[in-house]
Amino acid sequence: MDDATRRVEDFSLMDHATQSDPFAFYAAAHSQCPVYRMPETGFYVVTRYDDLRQVLKDTETFSNDVSAKDGKGLQGELGVLYEEIIAERGWAHVQTLQRTDPPLHSRYRKLLDRVFTAKRVREMQPYVDQVANDLIDSWIDDGECEFNMRFAMPMPGIIIAEQLGLDRSQVATFKRWADALIALSIRKWTEAEIRQIAETELEMQHYLFHEFEKRREKPTGDLISALVHAHGDDEEALSMHELQNLMHQLISGGFETTQSAIAHGMWLLLRHPETMQRMRDDMSLIKPFCEEAMRIESPVQGLARKTTREVELNGTTIPAGSMVLTRYGAANRDPEKFACPHLFDIDRKNAGAQIAFGAGVHFCVGASLARQEMVSSFTALLTRLDDIELARELPQPVHNPSLYFMPMKELPIRFRKR
Repeated sequence: MDDATRRVEDFSLMDHATQSDPFAFYAAAHSQCPVYRMPETGFYVVTRYDDLRQVLKDTETFSNDVSAKDGKGLQGELGVLYEEIIAERGWAHVQTLQRTDPPLHSRYRKLLDRVFTAKRVREMQPYVDQVANDLIDSWIDDGECEFNMRFAMPMPGIIIAEQLGLDRSQVATFKRWADALIALSIRKWTEAEIRQIAETELEMQHYLFHEFEKRREKPTGDLISALVHAHGDDEEALSMHELQNLMHQLISGGFETTQSAIAHGMWLLLRHPETMQRMRDDMSLIKPFCEEAMRIESPVQGLARKTTREVELNGTTIPAGSMVLTRYGAANRDPEKFACPHLFDIDRKNAGAQIAFGAGVHFCVGASLARQEMVSSFTALLTRLDDIELARELPQPVHNPSLYFMPMKELPIRFRKR
């Protein structure tokens, strides 16, 4: 059946093939049912740009508190089991930055906004540039590499690890932790798998507990120290539960999304060598390229909200207590917002309107750093590598299963050293 004639019901977001290439589903939803109720989960999928902004900005109606403790999440009752294991042997999940609404959210946001400032990111540029070049140094003489794990993953991983005051040599361990932290939002798991994922998070929690205690006694100027000593004379210090939850978000957010943005950016250039050459000839095009790459291949395809009351959205009535999927990837390809939305075009005038970083009070706290990591990455890559191409055909589907993200399985490249 031709994609143009397929019904929205012909797709399932729980299907691996649709998750890996959801764009035909998005196009069907845009034209047929912009707010679509998934029959497999009961979740309401929001696909239009303007509707998505409405949801993201109305935190009173669309709450960010979507804890698994009530059994309504993707894992159902196994989500409750996961929470019980963590609470019994580690530090129970409490809602902090990403999973709170104003006014509680404001306390955590102000704390992190002091760290992830535009000024600090500007000052970090030489360091970010150096990390990119150090990584390229490690494989440039080989003439090929598996780009996803040799560059796209460690690039943001090293930076977030070192900003937290942790050792870059442990980046593979941090990646394993980050994968566990987002696992429950990727797909449904068996009970045995749930227990194993919980073991990995508990390993992380106990490691971080000792790091927090060391910084409490002897601050070192890193982000962990800043979190431990964030309170003023008249403010209450963050509890261990709060510290653990904030680190949960910083570690998981510091890996998956920027890794995906860098990997997909390279994949786009491999499919559009003429654009790669234009950028190599004119490095000022790298910034608009990054915005267009994040628009057309959004690292976060969707996140969840929960309705606090019955609400009507684009003609669909959503009951109170319903789970809502905000599909950033669909909004960024909404034809009512972006002309020819499936066309990759670095000359697009409104690419900067992409919503990959969210909107409203939950706009990504690390957006400035993520943008700098992308710009530094592609500046270094295009300066030092020539004749970049795929080393072999990609596996199908291209991505690992995930309801919310688009993690590439691999991206093998070969090249010539400039």
